[in-house]
Amino acid sequence: MSVSAPNTASSTIGPTTTSGSASSVAGSLNEGDFLNLMMDQMKNQDPLNPSDPTQYMSELASFSSLDEQIQIQESSSQSASNQAASSALQMLGQNVSYTDSNGNSASGTVTAVDFTSSGPTLTIGGTTGITLSEITGANSSSTDSSSQSS
Repeated sequence: MSVSAPNTASSTIGPTTTSGSASSVAGSLNEGDFLNLMMDQMKNQDPLNPSDPTQYMSELASFSSLDEQIQIQESSSQSASNQAASSALQMLGQNVSYTDSNGNSASGTVTAVDFTSSGPTLTIGGTTGITLSEITGANSSSTDSSSQSS
């Protein structure tokens, strides 16, 4: 990676990328890239006016914290997705009530679960594409053997 001197003829200060390309660049940088950039800055700094090393450590700590927050968010998102899939699968064979996108209430037995990019959808009584958020209740028409007293 090479670092060149800034162009002083330009009147623009700061990055000149558009927001669309800036987000794609930010998403591809990692701690190794940050450390390489920091080392290049330290190698090419003015020896008569050195930069403050604590600033680099502060920036690295901030970068590491942001990286961990992104990983936690991704983990939470995956966990929520797994929970939705589990909930949908548990409804198979159950009689449920739901409200469709037109606001009409209906009920039926869940016969299939489809996994789409937006989450699981149910097939209820021949109607496909019903999301978990449209389910209003589960009817307890099936007998649970664990709840029977002897």
